[in-house]
Amino acid sequence: MGWADWGVLMTAALAAGWVDAVVGGGGLILLPVILLTMPQMTPQEALATNKLTAVNGTAAAVVTFSRKVRLEWRLMAPAAVLAAVCSAAGAAVVSLIDKDLFVPIIMVLLVAVAAFVTLRPTIGTTLATHRPSRLKVVTTVLVAGGALGFYDGLFGPGTGTFLIITFAVMLGTEFVRSAAMAKVINLGSNIGALAFFAATGNVWWALGLAMAVCNVAGSVVGARMALAKGAGFIRVVLLVVVVVMVIRLGWQQFG
Repeated sequence: MGWADWGVLMTAALAAGWVDAVVGGGGLILLPVILLTMPQMTPQEALATNKLTAVNGTAAAVVTFSRKVRLEWRLMAPAAVLAAVCSAAGAAVVSLIDKDLFVPIIMVLLVAVAAFVTLRPTIGTTLATHRPSRLKVVTTVLVAGGALGFYDGLFGPGTGTFLIITFAVMLGTEFVRSAAMAKVINLGSNIGALAFFAATGNVWWALGLAMAVCNVAGSVVGARMALAKGAGFIRVVLLVVVVVMVIRLGWQQFG
Protein backbone atom coordinates (compact mmCIF):
# COMPACT_ATOMS: atom_id res chain seq x y z
CA MET A 1 0.00 0.00 0.00
CA GLY A 2 1.49 3.31 -1.12
CA TRP A 3 1.50 6.76 0.46
CA ALA A 4 -1.45 7.85 -1.67
CA ASP A 5 -3.55 4.98 -0.31
CA TRP A 6 -2.60 5.92 3.24
CA GLY A 7 -3.58 9.52 2.55
CA VAL A 8 -6.98 8.49 1.20
CA LEU A 9 -7.67 6.22 4.18
CA MET A 10 -6.60 8.79 6.76
CA THR A 11 -8.67 11.53 5.11
CA ALA A 12 -11.70 9.24 4.98
CA ALA A 13 -11.22 8.32 8.65
CA LEU A 14 -11.08 12.01 9.58
CA ALA A 15 -14.26 12.81 7.65
CA ALA A 16 -16.03 9.72 9.03
CA GLY A 17 -15.17 10.75 12.58
CA TRP A 18 -16.61 14.24 12.06
CA VAL A 19 -19.87 12.98 10.52
CA ASP A 20 -20.26 10.18 13.06
CA ALA A 21 -19.85 12.56 16.01
CA VAL A 22 -22.50 14.94 14.71
CA VAL A 23 -25.25 12.65 13.37
CA GLY A 24 -23.85 9.15 12.86
CA GLY A 25 -23.28 7.41 9.54
CA GLY A 26 -19.50 7.62 9.44
CA GLY A 27 -19.25 3.99 8.41
CA LEU A 28 -20.85 4.79 5.06
CA ILE A 29 -17.88 7.04 4.36
CA LEU A 30 -15.04 4.88 5.61
CA LEU A 31 -16.17 1.35 4.72
CA PRO A 32 -16.38 1.87 0.93
CA VAL A 33 -12.99 3.60 0.98
CA ILE A 34 -11.42 0.68 2.88
CA LEU A 35 -12.86 -1.84 0.42
CA LEU A 36 -11.75 0.23 -2.58
CA THR A 37 -8.25 0.95 -1.27
CA MET A 38 -7.67 -2.51 0.22
CA PRO A 39 -9.20 -4.97 -2.27
CA GLN A 40 -7.41 -7.86 -0.58
CA MET A 41 -9.60 -7.46 2.50
CA THR A 42 -12.79 -9.46 2.88
CA PRO A 43 -16.00 -7.54 3.71
CA GLN A 44 -15.86 -9.04 7.21
CA GLU A 45 -12.31 -7.79 7.72
CA ALA A 46 -13.19 -4.34 6.41
CA LEU A 47 -16.20 -4.13 8.74
CA ALA A 48 -14.13 -5.38 11.68
CA THR A 49 -11.30 -2.92 11.05
CA ASN A 50 -13.78 -0.09 10.65
CA LYS A 51 -15.25 -1.01 14.07
CA LEU A 52 -11.80 -0.74 15.65
CA THR A 53 -11.44 2.74 14.17
CA ALA A 54 -14.99 3.72 15.16
CA VAL A 55 -14.61 2.60 18.79
CA ASN A 56 -11.84 5.12 19.34
CA GLY A 57 -13.60 7.96 17.55
CA THR A 58 -16.90 7.31 19.33
CA ALA A 59 -15.15 7.18 22.71
CA ALA A 60 -13.58 10.58 21.99
CA ALA A 61 -16.98 11.99 21.04
CA VAL A 62 -18.52 10.63 24.26
CA VAL A 63 -15.83 12.34 26.34
CA THR A 64 -16.27 15.62 24.47
CA PHE A 65 -20.07 15.63 24.74
CA SER A 66 -20.09 14.54 28.40
CA ARG A 67 -18.06 17.60 29.40
CA LYS A 68 -20.88 19.89 28.27
CA VAL A 69 -24.04 17.73 28.31
CA ARG A 70 -25.27 16.22 31.56
CA LEU A 71 -25.89 12.51 30.97
CA GLU A 72 -27.70 10.13 33.29
CA TRP A 73 -25.00 7.50 33.55
CA ARG A 74 -27.08 5.23 35.78
CA LEU A 75 -29.31 4.68 32.77
CA MET A 76 -26.95 5.25 29.86
CA ALA A 77 -24.26 2.83 31.09
CA PRO A 78 -26.61 -0.21 31.31
CA ALA A 79 -28.08 0.75 27.93
CA ALA A 80 -24.57 0.81 26.44
CA VAL A 81 -23.81 -2.62 27.94
CA LEU A 82 -27.08 -3.97 26.52
CA ALA A 83 -26.17 -2.47 23.13
CA ALA A 84 -22.76 -4.19 23.31
CA VAL A 85 -24.30 -7.60 24.00
CA CYS A 86 -26.93 -7.20 21.28
CA SER A 87 -24.36 -5.89 18.80
CA ALA A 88 -22.15 -8.93 19.38
CA ALA A 89 -25.20 -11.12 18.77
CA GLY A 90 -25.91 -9.24 15.55
CA ALA A 91 -22.32 -9.66 14.39
CA ALA A 92 -22.50 -13.37 15.18
CA VAL A 93 -25.47 -13.94 12.87
CA VAL A 94 -24.44 -11.51 10.12
CA SER A 95 -23.24 -14.33 7.86
CA LEU A 96 -26.62 -16.08 8.15
CA ILE A 97 -28.65 -13.12 6.90
CA ASP A 98 -29.01 -11.86 3.33
CA LYS A 99 -28.22 -8.21 3.94
CA ASP A 100 -29.67 -7.28 0.55
CA LEU A 101 -33.08 -7.85 2.12
CA PHE A 102 -32.41 -5.07 4.59
CA VAL A 103 -31.30 -2.38 2.17
CA PRO A 104 -34.73 -1.41 0.73
CA ILE A 105 -36.22 -1.36 4.25
CA ILE A 106 -33.44 0.85 5.60
CA MET A 107 -33.75 3.17 2.61
CA VAL A 108 -37.48 3.58 3.25
CA LEU A 109 -36.81 4.29 6.93
CA LEU A 110 -34.17 6.87 6.08
CA VAL A 111 -36.47 8.61 3.61
CA ALA A 112 -39.16 8.64 6.31
CA VAL A 113 -36.65 10.20 8.74
CA ALA A 114 -35.74 12.91 6.22
CA ALA A 115 -39.40 13.67 5.50
CA PHE A 116 -40.28 13.76 9.19
CA VAL A 117 -37.42 16.10 10.11
CA THR A 118 -38.24 18.36 7.14
CA LEU A 119 -41.97 18.55 7.89
CA ARG A 120 -41.48 18.92 11.65
CA PRO A 121 -38.81 21.62 11.97
CA THR A 122 -39.28 21.90 15.73
CA ILE A 123 -38.28 18.28 16.35
CA GLY A 124 -34.90 18.22 18.05
CA THR A 125 -34.59 22.00 18.06
CA THR A 126 -36.83 22.73 21.04
CA LEU A 127 -37.42 20.89 24.30
CA ALA A 128 -40.67 19.03 24.86
CA THR A 129 -43.25 21.06 26.76
CA HIS A 130 -43.92 18.12 29.09
CA ARG A 131 -41.23 15.90 30.55
CA PRO A 132 -41.73 12.23 29.66
CA SER A 133 -42.41 9.82 32.49
CA ARG A 134 -39.54 7.95 34.07
CA LEU A 135 -40.91 4.68 32.70
CA LYS A 136 -40.99 6.06 29.17
CA VAL A 137 -37.41 7.35 29.42
CA VAL A 138 -36.04 4.06 30.75
CA THR A 139 -38.03 1.96 28.27
CA THR A 140 -37.05 4.11 25.28
CA VAL A 141 -33.34 4.16 26.11
CA LEU A 142 -33.10 0.43 26.85
CA VAL A 143 -35.21 -0.71 23.88
CA ALA A 144 -33.31 1.61 21.54
CA GLY A 145 -30.00 0.37 22.95
CA GLY A 146 -30.90 -3.28 22.49
CA ALA A 147 -32.66 -3.06 19.12
CA LEU A 148 -30.27 -0.63 17.42
CA GLY A 149 -27.28 -2.31 19.04
CA PHE A 150 -28.31 -5.55 17.35
CA TYR A 151 -28.84 -3.69 14.07
CA ASP A 152 -25.39 -2.10 14.36
CA GLY A 153 -23.71 -5.49 14.66
CA LEU A 154 -25.84 -7.02 11.94
CA PHE A 155 -25.77 -4.25 9.33
CA GLY A 156 -24.92 -0.83 10.73
CA PRO A 157 -25.63 2.11 8.38
CA GLY A 158 -27.49 4.92 10.11
CA THR A 159 -27.37 3.52 13.66
CA GLY A 160 -26.42 6.87 15.21
CA THR A 161 -28.98 8.70 13.08
CA PHE A 162 -31.79 6.36 14.13
CA LEU A 163 -30.79 6.76 17.79
CA ILE A 164 -30.82 10.56 17.56
CA ILE A 165 -34.25 10.61 15.92
CA THR A 166 -35.63 8.07 18.42
CA PHE A 167 -34.60 10.16 21.42
CA ALA A 168 -35.75 13.43 19.86
CA VAL A 169 -39.18 12.06 18.93
CA MET A 170 -39.89 9.78 21.88
CA LEU A 171 -38.33 11.83 24.67
CA GLY A 172 -38.51 15.35 23.25
CA THR A 173 -34.80 15.96 23.73
CA GLU A 174 -32.88 18.50 21.66
CA PHE A 175 -30.58 17.15 18.95
CA VAL A 176 -27.46 18.05 20.95
CA ARG A 177 -28.55 15.93 23.93
CA SER A 178 -29.88 13.23 21.61
CA ALA A 179 -26.49 13.09 19.87
CA ALA A 180 -24.69 12.80 23.21
CA MET A 181 -26.96 9.95 24.32
CA ALA A 182 -26.62 8.25 20.95
CA LYS A 183 -22.82 8.31 21.16
CA VAL A 184 -22.86 6.47 24.50
CA ILE A 185 -25.04 3.68 23.14
CA ASN A 186 -23.14 3.63 19.85
CA LEU A 187 -19.89 3.20 21.79
CA GLY A 188 -21.37 0.15 23.45
CA SER A 189 -22.56 -1.34 20.15
CA ASN A 190 -19.16 -0.70 18.54
CA ILE A 191 -17.36 -2.42 21.43
CA GLY A 192 -19.69 -5.43 21.24
CA ALA A 193 -19.22 -5.91 17.50
CA LEU A 194 -15.47 -5.35 17.78
CA ALA A 195 -15.19 -7.96 20.54
CA PHE A 196 -16.84 -10.55 18.30
CA PHE A 197 -14.76 -9.64 15.23
CA ALA A 198 -11.56 -9.67 17.28
CA ALA A 199 -12.39 -13.11 18.66
CA THR A 200 -12.88 -14.40 15.11
CA GLY A 201 -9.58 -12.89 13.91
CA ASN A 202 -11.01 -10.42 11.39
CA VAL A 203 -9.43 -7.20 12.66
CA TRP A 204 -6.44 -5.59 10.90
CA TRP A 205 -5.07 -3.97 14.05
CA ALA A 206 -2.28 -1.82 12.64
CA LEU A 207 -4.44 -0.28 9.94
CA GLY A 208 -7.41 0.19 12.27
CA LEU A 209 -5.36 1.92 14.94
CA ALA A 210 -3.67 4.18 12.39
CA MET A 211 -7.06 5.29 11.04
CA ALA A 212 -8.31 5.67 14.62
CA VAL A 213 -5.93 8.59 15.19
CA CYS A 214 -7.58 10.60 12.40
CA ASN A 215 -11.04 9.36 13.36
CA VAL A 216 -10.57 10.62 16.92
CA ALA A 217 -9.47 14.02 15.62
CA GLY A 218 -12.54 14.23 13.37
CA SER A 219 -14.84 13.11 16.20
CA VAL A 220 -13.54 15.72 18.63
CA VAL A 221 -13.94 18.51 16.05
CA GLY A 222 -17.41 17.27 15.10
CA ALA A 223 -18.60 17.02 18.69
CA ARG A 224 -17.28 20.49 19.51
CA MET A 225 -18.97 21.97 16.46
CA ALA A 226 -22.25 20.29 17.40
CA LEU A 227 -22.02 21.71 20.91
CA ALA A 228 -21.08 25.18 19.67
CA LYS A 229 -23.56 25.48 16.80
CA GLY A 230 -26.48 23.69 18.43
CA ALA A 231 -29.56 21.82 17.29
CA GLY A 232 -30.11 23.75 14.05
CA PHE A 233 -26.67 22.78 12.79
CA ILE A 234 -27.23 19.11 13.68
CA ARG A 235 -30.60 19.17 11.93
CA VAL A 236 -29.05 20.38 8.66
CA VAL A 237 -26.18 17.89 8.82
CA LEU A 238 -28.61 15.09 9.67
CA LEU A 239 -30.72 15.82 6.59
CA VAL A 240 -27.66 15.96 4.33
CA VAL A 241 -26.24 12.71 5.72
CA VAL A 242 -29.58 10.91 5.42
CA VAL A 243 -29.89 11.91 1.76
CA VAL A 244 -26.31 10.76 1.08
CA MET A 245 -26.97 7.47 2.88
CA VAL A 246 -30.07 6.83 0.77
CA ILE A 247 -28.13 7.54 -2.43
CA ARG A 248 -25.20 5.39 -1.31
CA LEU A 249 -27.39 2.44 -0.31
CA GLY A 250 -29.43 2.76 -3.49
CA TRP A 251 -26.28 2.73 -5.62
CA GLN A 252 -25.01 -0.30 -3.70
CA GLN A 253 -28.29 -2.15 -4.13
CA PHE A 254 -29.41 -1.17 -7.62
CA GLY A 255 -26.38 0.43 -9.31
